[in-house]
Amino acid sequence: MKLGVFTVLFGDKSFEQMLDHVKSSGLDAVEIGTGCYPGKAHCNLDELLNDPTARNHYLNLVKERELTISAFSCHGNPLSPDQNFARESDETLRKTIKLASLMDVPVVNCFSGTAGDGEGAKYPNWPVTPWPNEYRDVYEWQWENRLIPYWKEIGEIAKAHEVKIGLELHGGFMVHTPYTMLKLREATCDAIGANLDPSHLWWQGIDPVAAIKILGEANAIHHFHAKDTYIDQDNVNMYGLTDMQPYDNVKTRAWTFRSVGCGHSMEVWSNIISTLRIYGYDYVISIEHEDPIMSIDEGFNRAVSNLKTVLIEEKPSQMYWV
Repeated sequence: MKLGVFTVLFGDKSFEQMLDHVKSSGLDAVEIGTGCYPGKAHCNLDELLNDPTARNHYLNLVKERELTISAFSCHGNPLSPDQNFARESDETLRKTIKLASLMDVPVVNCFSGTAGDGEGAKYPNWPVTPWPNEYRDVYEWQWENRLIPYWKEIGEIAKAHEVKIGLELHGGFMVHTPYTMLKLREATCDAIGANLDPSHLWWQGIDPVAAIKILGEANAIHHFHAKDTYIDQDNVNMYGLTDMQPYDNVKTRAWTFRSVGCGHSMEVWSNIISTLRIYGYDYVISIEHEDPIMSIDEGFNRAVSNLKTVLIEEKPSQMYWV
């Protein structure tokens, strides 16, 4: 395995400054935003798509530092009833798939999206209960009329470009659990898989180790984000896990994103890394920093130092003892 970082946290640095910082931190890979929610501080999609010289220069800057690009990421909502944002998300995703293919980047990370509740909807709608029955009707309409048709098309485009799609299992989007991930994969193609982030599983009550086993058995883990979550049970008792308080209300929130090792023990993280290896994932562990009580540098450095204690970097040896 290799250690990397989702470079959006270094958006104030130039591309070369960011690469130098990543290299000096002892990492092996970068995951780079190409637009939508992650922004595009380190990637000009149109320039790189249209100019082979710019692409070669870009890649050379990465290779000179003995780094690799683990993924391009363009998290948006291509199913949104907001037609402008849906169009932006869709166009960015299609361009990103093409650029990934041209630059030998194997994975494009994004969200599945969330549709509205029917034709003419104004806002996304995320049903989380099957009753009253109208919620179930919305859920089924979204899957059959929006989610599956869209990702069937995108999956075939990705496959034709020899690129894998990593959907982040994130609350608020239609694919947010191992079940919804596998359901969509079965209805589309195997180019569609997961960008697995345990931080979004913990607050839903899902054990990441169990999720890795489920998705790993199906060879459906295409990328991995390293981010932790702290669950405050006293606040869960008040607000529940679908807590709508702003993220900066740390004192009263039911759960809060944390740097690796600040929400769960390193024994838990060691089990996560080991299970990834056992179930066939031997790619990049990409740090994502969203810790609201630490600076970017402190949260990033904490994640780096903690993950280096549990990362499995080498291939297993022959079992000489058996």
